[in-house]
Amino acid sequence: MQKNVGSVDKILRIVVGLGLLSLLFVLDAPMKYLGLIGLVPLATSLMGWCPLYTLLGVNTCKART
Repeated sequence: MQKNVGSVDKILRIVVGLGLLSLLFVLDAPMKYLGLIGLVPLATSLMGWCPLYTLLGVNTCKART
């Protein structure tokens, strides 16, 4: 897996992921479990690789020289 998530993209994914996870504490059941979707952007930011970016051919990671 080649990294395809850049640093700005990682920061945005972490913010969005934590925001979605906060829904677990704000909403009532069963809607609160939608907050678990926040695990996806957190995982992709920590790995530095997004499978959807691979399918679409997107790369926000700066080229290494």
